Amino acid sequence: MRRQQVLSQHVPSYAERKRKIEGEPLSPNVGALLDAAVSGHEDRPALHFFEEPEGPVTYRELRDRVNQLANGLLERGVTRGTHVGVMLPNVVQFPITWLALARIGAAMVPINPAYTHRELSYVLEDGDVAFLIIHRDSLAAWFDIPASSRRLARERIYVVDAEGDEFESWDSLSVGQSVDAPDIDGPSIDAVLNLQYTSGTTGFPKACLLTHRYWLTTSKQNAFRDGRAYERILASTPFFYMDPQWQMLMAFHRHGCLYVARRQSASRFMQWVRQFRIDFALFPEVVLKQPPSPLDGEHELVRVNVYGLSKDNHALLEERFDVCAREAYGMTEVGTALFVPLEATDRIGSGSCGVPVPFREVRIVDEKGVVLGPDQVGELQVRGPGLMLGYYNKPEATANAFRDGWFRTGDLFRRDDAGYYYIVGRIKDMIRRAGENIAAHEVESVLLAFPEVAETAVVPVKDDIRGEEVKAYVVPQAGIDPHSMLHPLIEHCTRNLAPFKVPRYLEFRTSLPKTASGKISKTDLIAGAEDLREGSYDRVKGDWISHTASGQ
Repeated sequence: MRRQQVLSQHVPSYAERKRKIEGEPLSPNVGALLDAAVSGHEDRPALHFFEEPEGPVTYRELRDRVNQLANGLLERGVTRGTHVGVMLPNVVQFPITWLALARIGAAMVPINPAYTHRELSYVLEDGDVAFLIIHRDSLAAWFDIPASSRRLARERIYVVDAEGDEFESWDSLSVGQSVDAPDIDGPSIDAVLNLQYTSGTTGFPKACLLTHRYWLTTSKQNAFRDGRAYERILASTPFFYMDPQWQMLMAFHRHGCLYVARRQSASRFMQWVRQFRIDFALFPEVVLKQPPSPLDGEHELVRVNVYGLSKDNHALLEERFDVCAREAYGMTEVGTALFVPLEATDRIGSGSCGVPVPFREVRIVDEKGVVLGPDQVGELQVRGPGLMLGYYNKPEATANAFRDGWFRTGDLFRRDDAGYYYIVGRIKDMIRRAGENIAAHEVESVLLAFPEVAETAVVPVKDDIRGEEVKAYVVPQAGIDPHSMLHPLIEHCTRNLAPFKVPRYLEFRTSLPKTASGKISKTDLIAGAEDLREGSYDRVKGDWISHTASGQ
């Protein structure tokens, strides 16, 4: 089995690997990392947006195109510290723009291309955006902004795949420009490279100030922490979010290639893995819900990262796909913080997020900041070089996010005697039922372990007697009748949860609202609902409260 072959390869212990990674210098900035990747590997493929007409881009071609764009942007007035909005889907122009801004020392403000005019206007204003690079398909959002509220002149907007002459095209920025790097001093490692907006699960999102050091640290952690080389990396999540950015730099560290899909696809994921001989990817749990195939184990994956994978599904994923799947934990503000080493086979199905990655320290504290010992539950805090500098123009939020140099994650964790960490839930995502604290995350993990459940979200419902009750929104697998799975699902929960944790209310949906990063937005899920019991099956009363909302 491939998994056993991977695990049998000898590598230094994780403690040795961690010391080595932390002891080596980082590149001076992201542009320098690109130059180092190009040197001696000019003709190797660096990027391949395989669903676009253009073929693979070599390292030489990438460097030249980045330099040409950087020179063109400088000529138009983009300088060190300028904030440039980038509202693009997964197209090659996105990473070229980001790397060009890194050359200059400017900062990118990534914008979801699906944003409405209201959301776009907010980011442009809040992020002090001075220039905008936008895809033709997103221009409707710009035109929907009232003319009196548009903060950018048209000559500061450049359009990818432009039609007509209403705006200057992105391509025109590079016309006639030198392929040599701009004749300017490179930015410092602690210069801001991104104003990266958080997912915004509550209210408007905040912009995290992420530096060159942040991206170099995060990418190096992922490139070297297993002691194995990853050279063909698959990115299928949005470039405007986070993962493809550090995955691209991860590839640079190894002179590898990033293969980029237009968008996530559960049905085509393993086809991509086989076609491009991928050896590292982030594995969406929804792929496990696809019908089994005799080709499931035919691939060259060395490792896949999983996030929040239910315990029961972990061993199932490894067995079915013959792959090493390991949990990791991170967030926009800190990058990657925890991961399970490849050799830690005893943690498969344990629910552990692992141990601290290189350049990161973590601790668990109580409400007063007292450090807790093993098996005690408290807030996880993180520190180390390359954390976000703070939230842009939000000093109060920045102050609240840190305590004595430690970033407060807002996540509840526990640690075992061996030093492995386990997420319990969000501090603000707890249900208080009759004096008992219930972590929504735990209930969701049990629900997701039921084969016929595709997605789920657990929320509190106000109750006059118990304070709050547990409600679960459930999206069944395609073709599954909610009526047929209802009682087996309740029985599954009863077997795997304490009685007070078993959802009282269950509501079936065809889909759940998502944030820009693809996370379920509970804020949008419950917004506008006068009574969250509407449309639910009441397990205690054994009947549907309303058939309208659930379509029953």
